[in-house]
Amino acid sequence: MSTICVHGLGYIGLPTAAMFANYDHDVIGYDTSTEVVTSLEDGEVHFDEPGLRAFVTQALESGNLSVSNEVVPSKYHIICVPTPFDDDAKEADLAYVKSAGKAIEPHLRNGDTVILESTVPPGTTVDVLQPVLEESGLQAGDDFALVHCPETVLPGNIITELQQNNRIIGGVNGVSTQAAVRLYESFVEGEIRTTANATTAEFVKLIQNTFRDTNIALANEIAKLAADYEIDSREAIDLANQHPRVNVHQPGLGVGGHCIPIDPWFLGQNSDLLELIEMARNVNDGMTEYVTEILEDELGSLTEKKIAVLGVAYKGNVGDTRKSPGLKLARELQDDVTADTDVAAADGGSTVDITIHDPHVTDPTLDLRSLEEAVRDADGIVIATGHDEFAELDPQTVRSETNDTFVVDTPAILDDSEWSAAGFDIHQI
Repeated sequence: MSTICVHGLGYIGLPTAAMFANYDHDVIGYDTSTEVVTSLEDGEVHFDEPGLRAFVTQALESGNLSVSNEVVPSKYHIICVPTPFDDDAKEADLAYVKSAGKAIEPHLRNGDTVILESTVPPGTTVDVLQPVLEESGLQAGDDFALVHCPETVLPGNIITELQQNNRIIGGVNGVSTQAAVRLYESFVEGEIRTTANATTAEFVKLIQNTFRDTNIALANEIAKLAADYEIDSREAIDLANQHPRVNVHQPGLGVGGHCIPIDPWFLGQNSDLLELIEMARNVNDGMTEYVTEILEDELGSLTEKKIAVLGVAYKGNVGDTRKSPGLKLARELQDDVTADTDVAAADGGSTVDITIHDPHVTDPTLDLRSLEEAVRDADGIVIATGHDEFAELDPQTVRSETNDTFVVDTPAILDDSEWSAAGFDIHQI
């Protein structure tokens, strides 16, 4: 089997390295962080993902996976480094991709293959990574293969989706593409589709998440319009979706994670033609402000009020807070979510108290409260994330702790009739 060096041991790189190792490849997991490498050598995984610890342990104990702070010569180099989003510039920071290329370049040999899995703006593989690698004196497509093969997994189900999802592979030429196909065929159970070039593969990944973002924005705008007409947006969407050519997504507090709220900006990074996509981004980012307006319409001024935000993970049943709408809402309501900190209102002196609770999040930098602490004497509650635990809450128990009875259920997971019977006024998006 092949020798593989996986660059970056984060949410994608570590499961990918373990996957190849558990399919009998000889894998080196490389990361610049000594802390990450040391924790893995001690058998500890540095982020939460169902089944991952056992999966990585299996790979390490087999001897097929080792971790290091040093790059080693390998038949395949797979780049899984972050591409942080610059909120001000609305573009990708490609410094990690360039650094990965520079780390590979001294070790690059004739016949090697370099695969970029990181989500990047169109043209990155050819315009950014290729020149760095070619400083070795080798030419992409002739002396070594260069490929983009985007990951498309969902946190909470990464291991299964790595195996079962279809993959898109685009190289700088056909020889490059086929070199990557042979590697991924060793474990991918889904269909492997190839494209004419790396830029198309980059573009396709961004289209997938942009489709979801714009569809959710449509659902969110429908939800706001439905509220004006005093009808149930979700019932209307469900009925509309009975048509065989209609598939409207569900509304909510917005979108989060490292992909959906970011990839649409990557798609247009090197173009001036973002219009509909940019409007959709603004709709989804504006849903936290819309929920704030709902709270103010019901409760009046929020000064001297206590609001409990339940859920700061970006999606249900995971602990990932990246680009979390719930956390964004909490921070907009209160500038800094820290212990015993209130925010002075604009009129001076008065304060708003925001408490947060999430049974899946363990981030020590957040002032996470128990459910009882979060809702005790609350004037309003916002269900921001669709965790199963929130769907199963006992409204009578919650009612015994709260000061008021207003709940904004953004994922619409509460039993409206049951909570209404307990005396709550439920507003679902």
